[in-house]
Formats: sequence, structure tokens, C-alpha cells
Amino acid sequence: MHEYDDKTVIPELRSQLGLSLGNGSSMLKKAYFSAPSIDINDYDRIVLCMSGGKDSIACLLNLIDIGVDLSMVELWHHDVDGREGSTLMDWPFMADYNRQLAAAFGLPIYFSWLEGGFEGEMLKEDSYSRPHHVETPDGLITLDRDTRRAKPGTRMKFPQVSANLQTRWCSSALKIDVGRRALNNQSRFDGKKVLFITGERREESSNRAKYNQLEPHACDRRAGRKARHVDSWRPVLHWSEDKVWDALRRHSVIAPVPYRLGWGRSSCMKCIFNDAVIWATLRHHFPGSLDAIAAYEERFETTINRNRISILDVSKQASPLEIGDEEAFIQAMKREYSLPVIQNSSNWILPPGAYAKTGCGPS
Repeated sequence: MHEYDDKTVIPELRSQLGLSLGNGSSMLKKAYFSAPSIDINDYDRIVLCMSGGKDSIACLLNLIDIGVDLSMVELWHHDVDGREGSTLMDWPFMADYNRQLAAAFGLPIYFSWLEGGFEGEMLKEDSYSRPHHVETPDGLITLDRDTRRAKPGTRMKFPQVSANLQTRWCSSALKIDVGRRALNNQSRFDGKKVLFITGERREESSNRAKYNQLEPHACDRRAGRKARHVDSWRPVLHWSEDKVWDALRRHSVIAPVPYRLGWGRSSCMKCIFNDAVIWATLRHHFPGSLDAIAAYEERFETTINRNRISILDVSKQASPLEIGDEEAFIQAMKREYSLPVIQNSSNWILPPGAYAKTGCGPS
């Protein structure tokens, strides 16, 4: 494992994730297990992490409902596959969908990614992790690695389903660490009070049920030289799924494509949390989509499935979903998002994936 990721970044981020709020968080001033409403006007800037799933969209809609001045808000999206040509894991349309979602609400959106994405990090062999690329209002910045603080490392295996971010390294390497470096390396946040919003919900898992709703972010340096005050807020942490879908309905936001296909959660298309039904659906409806994963399993002599069952065998353990939404099905494999984001509320339809237990989920 990459020593810097696993011994420095991950322990620091445990406080942000609510996994451990003990001695490892010297910057922690006060954390609130429950904070459904806060004084938004106390902040200079609001950064909303937008995955393109229902919960992060609900975070945005909640800001609108409570009357936030949207000129304070910007969306951030982390490109899981990066921008260097890999298409191993994510939905092809996801970046463009988020771009159009932002445009629909008149908001700026900034993309960031680990060079080489998921595939590049997975293939790390006796080498350093690659640079991060971060879009900012002033253009793209590249954040190289400080090789003085790390030793070369090797992954050469898929991340595994686990609450431990050293094992489930995709979350830490491709999202959390990217966001952390984006905050730490933009002087526009120095001397400012920033609210960093993410869309976790307690009912998603027993682990997320323990999260604090409001706490200083791991990047908070309010007492430091840069006087960067960053709070982490999870506004929909206490929400039920009913409330999430109701928010989308009231604001006429059409359910994102994965839910329309029957997925219970919008994550990567080939997420490590996928169950046998989703793998079967991919094999049946999207022929060839599992081939690259199967090839890497042979190369690594390690499966993506923690039970050590090959992905092709897992995909044969269940029947695929029936996909009746032809429009969403056609969109699924296109890079350009050509469907509407918002539709008249009288025509709003609850998608097949709503309340579905199959698919993928957090730990």
C-alpha cells in the first residue's frame, strides 16, 4: 500500500468520516452528532460534493429550500476514471450529467481527479501515486506528489468492500484525498469560512449511522497560518429515502439514469459494492462490460469479489433486472448526456430503483 495514503492521509480523514474522533484530530473544536439546520449565512463559500446521485442532489435542493444564496455555492465532482482514457468503472455519461445538472441550476462546477483514475491507481507497482488535477475558477492546477514523504508502493488488486479505507482504497484515493488536496491548495479559501457538504445518510448503513452531522473538516486550519476555516456538514444525514425522492419530485428533477435502470444507488457502474443481480444485469444488458474486470482478476490472481468468486461466476448467480426504460438504457453507454435534467412535476415518475435493496451501497 502507498505509505503516505495509508499512514498519513487515511488516519487524518477518519475524523472527517466520523469513524474515529479521538486523539487523532487535534484541530477538532466541536462536533455535533445532530445538526439538521445551521447558520448558512455564517459562511463565505459553500462547496457541495456532487456525485450525481439522489442524495447529493437532495443536498442541493435542501439549500434551495432553506433559501441559500446560490451565488455562494459551487459543485465539485471527482472523476473516478480520470481524464486519461480509462473507462473501467464509471458510467460514461456521469461527468456530462453533472455538468448539465449544474447548468440547470445556474451553478459553477469544478472537476477533479487522480491522474489515471481508478485503473491507474490499481496498477501502481513499486511506484508513487500519480498527481491530482483540480479545476478552479482560474484554471486547471496539477498537484504533484511530495516523494520526500512517501515510499513507492504497490496495489495490483481491486479495492474490497470494507469500512476500512486502506482496504476500500477507491473512496480514499479517488474521492476523499482529491477533495482534501483541492481544499488545501487553493489560496482563495485562505482566511475564509467554508462549508463542505456531502450527502451521506444514516439509514444507508450502520457505519454511516454513527457519523456526525456537523464537524470541522480534516482540512480545517482556522487557528493556523492560513486561517482556513472549513466545516463539514451532512444536511441529509437524518433524512429518509422518502424525503429524498420527495425533494426531487417537488423540484421536478428527473431521477438519474441508474435509478431508472433499476439500480438502488447511483455509484460507479461497476462498483465494488454491486451485488450478483447488478453484475448479472451488466453481463446480460451490456455485453462485454465485465471483460476487463475478469482479465484483471486473472492477472492479479485476486477477484473483485471478497468471497473469491470470479466476476463472471458472480454474474451467473442471479437473474438480471428487467430494464423497461428504453430512453435511459440508450443513454447509459453514451458519454454525452442528452436527456432532460428537469421535467414538469406533473410528469415526474418514481424510478424502478427507488427503495431497491439490490445494487450497491456504502458501508
